[in-house]
Amino acid sequence: MSQDPAPLLQIRLDVHDRKQFEIKLEYQPSGADDETRYLVETYVFLPASLNIDAETYPRASFYADIHNYIRFKTPVMALEELLSSDAAPLAKLEAGLLTGLVSESVLVYQSKLLSCIFRGALRRFANGVDEQCEGMARVPSEGACARLESDAGAVTDGARRVLERFRTWARSANRYRLQEKTRASIRLVDEYMSLTVEQFFRKAVADMDALPRSGVYIELRKDLMDEVLREEQYRKDHQLRSVISPTGDNEEYMHRFGFLKKFCMNILFLSARRAQRRQGWEEVLFALAAGVAMSFATAVAFWAQVRYTQASLNFFLIMVVGYMMKDRIKEGMRRIFSQVAARHLFDRTAHIVDPVTERNLGTCEEKVDYGRAVRVPEEVMALRFRDDFITASQGELSETVLRYQKQVVLDVDLLPRAERGVSGITDIIRLNVERYLRDMDEPEYALEYVDLEDYSVGRVRGAKSYQVDLAFRFFVQEAGQERVSLQLVRLVMDRNGIKRMLRLFPEQPPRPEQPMRSAA
Repeated sequence: MSQDPAPLLQIRLDVHDRKQFEIKLEYQPSGADDETRYLVETYVFLPASLNIDAETYPRASFYADIHNYIRFKTPVMALEELLSSDAAPLAKLEAGLLTGLVSESVLVYQSKLLSCIFRGALRRFANGVDEQCEGMARVPSEGACARLESDAGAVTDGARRVLERFRTWARSANRYRLQEKTRASIRLVDEYMSLTVEQFFRKAVADMDALPRSGVYIELRKDLMDEVLREEQYRKDHQLRSVISPTGDNEEYMHRFGFLKKFCMNILFLSARRAQRRQGWEEVLFALAAGVAMSFATAVAFWAQVRYTQASLNFFLIMVVGYMMKDRIKEGMRRIFSQVAARHLFDRTAHIVDPVTERNLGTCEEKVDYGRAVRVPEEVMALRFRDDFITASQGELSETVLRYQKQVVLDVDLLPRAERGVSGITDIIRLNVERYLRDMDEPEYALEYVDLEDYSVGRVRGAKSYQVDLAFRFFVQEAGQERVSLQLVRLVMDRNGIKRMLRLFPEQPPRPEQPMRSAA
């Protein structure tokens, strides 16, 4: 049975923590064209009281608050496929050890890739449990319960078999003369896979909290927690310090888990190498400005030579005035050309490079605009006009609009290919909002309150918050067709950071439009 093709762009908007907002984009070219272009426009609507503009929050500060992570999408395989497919990392590890034809770096790479695919399978299971539990909480169903029980049974059995088979391979690898770094890397992958079981099975049990605590629901929880306890005991037996303590601060646990995740997933990450494309064009424009100014000064000098003798006072004054005008013309044209460059050129450009093969997979360009330089599209404004506060305050209350654009162009021919087609790329953008908080008022006030029984005056708590809207336009261009989608979210913040995110306008299905425009 053929699977439906993956969407060209998947979007997830979420709060990462109190100080960071996260945009997760998954670029998935279909392979129908040799180049796929993505453009993301983010419009940030800030209350004027936050004192954010081009002077107080220059481009360099904005880019310092942007954290970007680009990596390959994790290959998708079910646990059963991990166990049975010859293309799975498990089979490649076993074959590589038997034949001895692969290097130790390849063994480490395949081990890490196995842990990434394993994590993806368990994460999909945990997310599925969350969705099923929400549905069962609304509409209880025996069929839904049976599906949940079947899914949990298949995943617990599959996870146990994958771990047993990998550990059997790891023990056999110890009989070979591998470098100590290779042995240590395999042990760390084993520990990370054990922690992955604990992480997502605990999450699945936590998501079942609203389900009854009787009958089959208890058995579901018990089966999942038995696997968690088994892996916890495994780590204790091997004297690993990644075990949760109910009474401690679990600092060591958190440190090891974070390190292991980075260590195993680093094979998927790509590097972004900066290129000075805009600077080159600006230098050309500035040279043109200098040439125009020099032409004026030379013309004045020629005219003065014809009109006056070189030893006269008039000739001297004309030459001084000509030089003054030349200098002002040069600086004025530099400002004009700089504004033109800012309007039509991206601020910075980077090449997306695979650090393993050194292949240039595409380019990433970014730019940010402020205030009057930002023209908010009508369809974006239409999203905000659904709120009476926004509709009535247009022209009455001032706000600052910040636009961040990011354009990614992928060379599809250079992307890795798997059995399911072209491998996609995951782009994670984290925006630190700490600068927005600096000029906010105190987050809590005391409000006077009158008791209607005895008319005594007391005080109640009043929370002071600010609302920042983020509107998004997503463009995807491939094979001569363009798809556009819109989203609008609102961040409710106080001086301590982000309190919550409200989804004011859900994602629209992509719609065809005119050919994609470059940044305006």
